Parts: sequence; structure tokens; C-alpha cells
Amino acid sequence: MGFKEFHDKYLVVEGGESEDGFLVNDDIRPLALKDRKWNSLTYFTFWFSATATVSNWYSASTGQALGLSMWESLACSFGGQCLIAIIITLNGRAGATYHIGFPVLCRTAFGVYGAWWPAFNRAVMAIVWNGVNSVQGGQCIYVMLHAIFPGMARIKNTMGSGSALTTGGMIGFVIFWVVMCFFLVVPVPKMRGLIYAKVIVFFVCAIAMLAWTVTKAGGLGPVVHQGSTVHGSERSWLIFRFIMLGAANCATFASNAADFQRYATKNTDVILGNLAGFPIANFIVAIFGNLVCASGQVIFGKVVWNPITLLDDLLVMDYTSKTRAGAFFIALCFAYSCIFSAIFENSLPAGNDIAALFPKYVTVRRGFFICAVLTVAINPWYLLGSAVIFVRFLSSYQIFLSTIAGILLVQYYLISRGYIIIPDCYTSSKSGVYYYWHGFNLRAFAAYFIGIAPNFYGFLNNMGVKAPIGLTRFYYVAYWVGLFLSAFVFWGSCKIWPPAHVETTWKEPRDYVRPEEDISAIEASSVEVMPGSGDLEKRIVTSKTESV
Repeated sequence: MGFKEFHDKYLVVEGGESEDGFLVNDDIRPLALKDRKWNSLTYFTFWFSATATVSNWYSASTGQALGLSMWESLACSFGGQCLIAIIITLNGRAGATYHIGFPVLCRTAFGVYGAWWPAFNRAVMAIVWNGVNSVQGGQCIYVMLHAIFPGMARIKNTMGSGSALTTGGMIGFVIFWVVMCFFLVVPVPKMRGLIYAKVIVFFVCAIAMLAWTVTKAGGLGPVVHQGSTVHGSERSWLIFRFIMLGAANCATFASNAADFQRYATKNTDVILGNLAGFPIANFIVAIFGNLVCASGQVIFGKVVWNPITLLDDLLVMDYTSKTRAGAFFIALCFAYSCIFSAIFENSLPAGNDIAALFPKYVTVRRGFFICAVLTVAINPWYLLGSAVIFVRFLSSYQIFLSTIAGILLVQYYLISRGYIIIPDCYTSSKSGVYYYWHGFNLRAFAAYFIGIAPNFYGFLNNMGVKAPIGLTRFYYVAYWVGLFLSAFVFWGSCKIWPPAHVETTWKEPRDYVRPEEDISAIEASSVEVMPGSGDLEKRIVTSKTESV
């Protein structure tokens, strides 16, 4: 077999052999009717599953690690997540209506080629977060092994002081990574049962760990009455910081909301889950995280913000058969939760993004495994060495994602008014409305860089560059500055320099169905696209009969 035959048979994916194979394959087209299986209950449960993670447990209790009381930490987390739930709902509507993922949605604003940049940004963040979840999973596996084999604690550590994993923890990381890769072969639309199971598993182990630590701490009284260790203006700024961080922590969900909302049976299915399910689910997880963290402070006399580290400390303190069994069971449940957190929150968006970057050769499934390999390459165990490092990580990349979200919101709600010309998202033809200038929308890139500019010094400060205290505190609102500034600049530039596709009235269809599918399966009126004007009207009529 020659290279061309091998290339065409094994490397090029289905749908990638067309002239525009570098823009389309079957995975990144609008989702087929048969794969739109997530309803309102699924999405409400999804958020309980998505937020039921060790990462959220971490972020909820880091406020205590830096001096806030348990109640202050809880209030900050909940306030920030109520704010970001609104952005998630608004930015995901296009995905729920047209059943396209974040990378394709970006083409409407950034251009068919320009969208590669925001997709790359989001892919990087997804890979980093996948590494964080994998490290947590590795820590869980280590505790399980430690509960069975006492000698695990005596393995010489060669990882260095900056690593969240010891040599024993690295053994756990490798095992976790291999197991996670096995689960990546399950088709995403068929994962509803795993979503439900993850919720049950996580909360069973969370309740068990809470009961265990509170009992050892002597009841809830000593736990809930601990106050702040910081006071005055320092305390006020810390509260403000963690409210904003509660929102910034979810910047990835806000930017790529279309990736998981595209599976909705109809676009209203996601509203209840986003506006109610997301903050409530986060709040419940935060309660567990903060109570356990506060209990650990009573037991050990110090704040242990990582629940897996706390679990291992309990094991070391009382290495009896009951303690070993309890630690093993809780760590097993946490490990299961970490696997599906990694898949739903990181592998899925990374797969979508990487597939959109290289659609001729990469399906979403192949993107999953590319993400898995890169997860190891970035050495993520250095991100979780301390609460301070983790907080810096949480707040650092937000400035890049917030500007993207602001631009997408303006494009969908103010420029295209809910109407996306789907065929033009997948063509390199100069007549396509999303071709802009050589495939790049310069308006979007101008808004992107202007939105980043005011926050960039704060970003450098977050990475270790010294800056005045005023700039440090300004960076607390970096997400919202980037979101609104980029949105305003993009809207203004489109007013001054109108793009090819601008609508003046709201024209969102009830749903979008692939033209080649049998639309008799649903009400004809639900897929009727509102007519446009002139050439656009002809294009709309054509899009009902031609394949993307």
C-alpha cells in the first residue's frame, strides 16, 4: 500500500475528503437528530455531575486556606457562580439551537480561519484542566494503594518539593490515566447513565468523608464557629477577590457552553439546568468542601485544602483496618468522579476544539486521545503544589476566555440576531458571509486584543511579575472587564464597519436540522428559518436542500 492509499484510507476522516476538508468533518457538523438526547432533567443532573469534582472542592475551600471563614468562603463561591450562570445560559443558546460546538460557533464571529485561534485557546485550557483532574485522580489511586499496601508511603520521593505528586503518586497517576483512556471509547450521547451514576458516587463519598471528619473534629460546633484569620481591608478585598474568582473559575464553561448544550433536544432544555442547577450544584459541593476543610483544621491544627491529602493524613494518623477500608472506599469514589469530570469537562471540549483545528485528520474521538497524550506532556502535577499556586492558575487564563465570550455574545444577539447561516460556517468560498477578510474577521481580533490589554499587566503579576497593589486588585475583575470591553469594541466596530451578514430583527429558528435528514420526524414549523432579505433569502432557501 502506497502512502496516498494509506493517507486516504486511515488518516483522512469521514467527511474530510471534500474540497473544504480542512473546515468540516461529520463530527463538527450540526448534531444529527438521533444524537440530540439530552433533556431538561439531563442538563439539571449534568451540572450536579459536572460540579461534583475534586477541583470544585479545591476551589471552594481555598478561600479558607487564605484566611476567610467557612461561611465567607461559601458565600463568595455561590455569588460568583450565580453571576457566571447567566453568561453560560446566554452563550450556550446558539449551540442548543443549531447543535454546533464552540469552535464552529467561533467561525461566525472570528471567520472560518480566524476561529482557529479561539479554538486553540480553549483547547489549551481544556488540556491543562484535564491534567489537573488527572493529577487528582492519581492522588486518589495513590490513597487506594496506600490503604492496601503500607509500603507505598515509604517509596523514596524523587519528584521535588514543587510537585503535588510524590513518586508513589505518579504511580497512581499512570494507573488513572490508563483507566481514563479506556472510558474515552464510549460515545458521548450514550453517557447519560454515567452522568447519573457519577452524581450518586460523588455524593456518597462526600457524605461519608464529611461524617468521618466531623466526628473526629468533635462535632459541627467547633467546625462552623471558626472565624476569619484576616481582618479589615485585607478581609474585604479577599472576599471581593473570591466572589470574582467564583465566576472566573468557570470561565471555561462560559466560553464553550455550546459544546455540551448542542446535545439538547430543544434549546429550552438547558435553561433550568444552567440558571438553577449550576449555582445550586456548586453550592452543595462547596458546603462539603468547606466543612471538611474546616474539620481538618480542627483535627490537625492546620488548613488542609486538598481533600485527598486530608484523606491520606487520616490514613497515616490511624492505620487500622476500619480506617484503611474507609479511605479506600472514599478514594475509589473520588477516582470514579475524577474520570468523568475529565471526560465531560475537558476531553469533550478539547476533542471538539482539536477536531475543528484539524478536521481533515481529527475526529472528536481522536481529539480525546490527543488531549490525553498532551495532558502528560504538560507536567500538570506542578499546578497543585499549594493553594496559592492553584488560585493563580484559576485566575490566570480567564482574560483570554472572557474576551472570546464577549465577542460571541455580541455576534449572536446583536449582529446576527439569532440567525446563523450554517453552510457558510463550513466553506472557504469568498462568497461565504463568514469568510470576511481572507477568512479572518479583523473586527473580532481587534476586540479580542483590546479586551485583553487592560488586564495583561495583572496577568503578568499573577505569573510572578511585581506590580502595584492597585493593579493586583484591578485584576480581580479581569473577567468582567475583558467580557464587556471586548463586547463593546466588537459591537462598535460592526456598527462603523458592517460585516456581510447583519440582521435588524430577531430571526432565531426554533431548531436547526441537517438538510439531508428526514424533517418529518419533527414539526415542520420547528425547523422553519425566518426569511431574510435579498441574496441572504436565496441562501436560506438553498440551505434547506443542500448538505453542509
